[in-house]
Amino acid sequence: MGARSLSVLLLPLLLAAAATPAPRDGEPRSCEAVRKVFQLRQLGSLRGVPEFPRAGVDLQVCTSKNPTCCTKKMEERYQTAAKQDIQQVLQTSSATLKFLISHNAAAFQETFEMLIKLAENYTSTLFCNAYRNMAAEAATHVQEFFTDVALFVFGTDISIEEFVNRFFDTLFPVVYNHMINPGLTDVTLEYAECLQMARRDIRPFGNIPKKIIGRMGRSLLPSRNFLQALNLGIEVINTTDHLHFSKDCSRALLRMQYCPHCQGLILSKPCMGYCLNVIRGCLAYMAEVDLHWQRYIQSLEELSSAMHGTYDVEHVLLNFHSLVNDALMQARVNGPELTEQVKKVCGPPVRKSTQSPHCSFDQNKYYQGLKMFSRDSEETLASRRKEFISHLRLYRAFYGGLADQLCGNELAAADGLPCWNGEDVVKSYTHRVVGSGIKAQSGNPEVRVKGADPVINQIIDKLKHVIQLLRGKSFPKYDNWDLRQTGSGGSVDEQMSGDCDDEDGCRGSGSGEVRRVLKITDLMEDQ
Repeated sequence: MGARSLSVLLLPLLLAAAATPAPRDGEPRSCEAVRKVFQLRQLGSLRGVPEFPRAGVDLQVCTSKNPTCCTKKMEERYQTAAKQDIQQVLQTSSATLKFLISHNAAAFQETFEMLIKLAENYTSTLFCNAYRNMAAEAATHVQEFFTDVALFVFGTDISIEEFVNRFFDTLFPVVYNHMINPGLTDVTLEYAECLQMARRDIRPFGNIPKKIIGRMGRSLLPSRNFLQALNLGIEVINTTDHLHFSKDCSRALLRMQYCPHCQGLILSKPCMGYCLNVIRGCLAYMAEVDLHWQRYIQSLEELSSAMHGTYDVEHVLLNFHSLVNDALMQARVNGPELTEQVKKVCGPPVRKSTQSPHCSFDQNKYYQGLKMFSRDSEETLASRRKEFISHLRLYRAFYGGLADQLCGNELAAADGLPCWNGEDVVKSYTHRVVGSGIKAQSGNPEVRVKGADPVINQIIDKLKHVIQLLRGKSFPKYDNWDLRQTGSGGSVDEQMSGDCDDEDGCRGSGSGEVRRVLKITDLMEDQ
C-alpha cells in the first residue's frame, strides 16, 4: 500500500485521534493515535506500544528530547515497515511499464511462432501443389528447417548459415531422385549421403541458398535481438523493484516515514527537499541505470523502425517458399548438366527396391489462415511494434526521475504546508538538496552512499550488451549492416549474396532517388 493510499485509509481515524490538542512544547498528550496506526498496519502486538509518552533513552534513530510514544522494539518494526513501504511504492510506480514490456514480449513471441508455422505451411503447400511426387520426402526437411528457425529466433545458439545449408543439402537427394534423374524407385541411403556431401560443390540450386542465408540473417537476427531485449527489460525492472537497501538508507527511511509517529505526528509528511535527499540517496545506485535505460529504449526504437520491407521477418519468412521454388526450377533447368556432375562424384544412381509415398499434407487446412495472415500481416506485426515503441518512449526517463516522481506523487508534503524535516515539523527544509546518481550523494546530509551495488552493475552490463546487439555490433559477418542512405549503387543484397533482383529493391531507379537500405554495422554509431 502506497503512502498516499495509506493516508486516505487512516484519515478519518487519525483526525479523530488528533483532535485532542497537544501541549505547547509539542509533547503528545496520549499515544492513542500511534497505537491505532500501529494496529491497523499490523506491525505487531499493542502490548508493546505505550499508552502514554515515555522517555526514549533506548531509541537509536527516532531520538528526541521530548517523551516519545515509541520503544526500541517499535523502532525495529517501523524500520521494516519503512523498507516495505518504499519497495511497494517502487513496484507500484513500475507496474505499468513492466506490464507494457511483458505483455508485448508475449505478444511478439506468439506472432513469431505463428509466422514460422505459416511459412512452414506455405512451403509444404508448394511441394504438394507443384512437386507432389517429392512432397512426402521433403516434408521432414521442411519441418526440421523451420524448427531451426524457431530455435534461432527464440535464443538458441545455432548458425543460420549452417541450418540453411543443411536444408538444401538434405533436399538435394530428393530433388535429384524425383526431378533431375527420376527412376522407378528411390536412390539408396548411401547414394543420398553422397549427394548431400556433393551439393555445395555441384551447386544445383545456384546462388539461392546464399541469398536465403543473407535474407534470413538480416531479418531473423534483429527479431531475435528484439525479443531478447524485451526480456532483459523485464529483468531490469524486476531487479530494481527488489533493490537491497543499505543500513544507512534503512535508517533514513525510518526517520523520514515513522519517526514523526513517535512524537504523535501521525499526519505529518516529509518536506519535499528532505524527501528528495532521502530517496535520491537510497536510489543512488538505481539512478545509474538511467543513461543506459535511455539508450536501450532508443536502440529498440531505431531497430524497430529499420525492420521493414525485404528486411522484415514477415516478408522473408512468408516468401521463403518462393525462393525454394526458384531453387527447384533452377535445378530442373540445369538437369542434364547436373546429372553428369553427379556421375563424376557419386557414380551412376543406385536405387532401392521400394518407392516413397506421395504427399499427405492437408493443404486446405491452413489455406484460409495463410490468406488472412498474408493480408493482415503488416497490421499484425509492424503496427504493433510501432505502437509498442510509441508507448515505451514515454518511459525513457523513468529511472532518472524516479525519486522526484515518488516524492512528488506519493511521499512528500505539498508546497506551502508544514512538513517533517527529520527532527520536527517546520515551515520549510533548509539543507541543500542533492542531485541524482552516486557522485551527487557526496554532499547528501541525510544518507551516506559509498561503494557500488554489484547487482545494479550487473544489470547495467547486461543493458550495455543488449544495446550492442540492437545496434548490430555483435552480429555475424552476414549481418554487418547499418542504416544508411544509398542511391543506385550496390545494395545489401548484392554485398551479401552476390546477386540481386527487382523484388529485393536492389536496382537503381534511374531517377537518382535516395532509398533507405538496412545494413547494421554503424546503426547509431554516434550514440
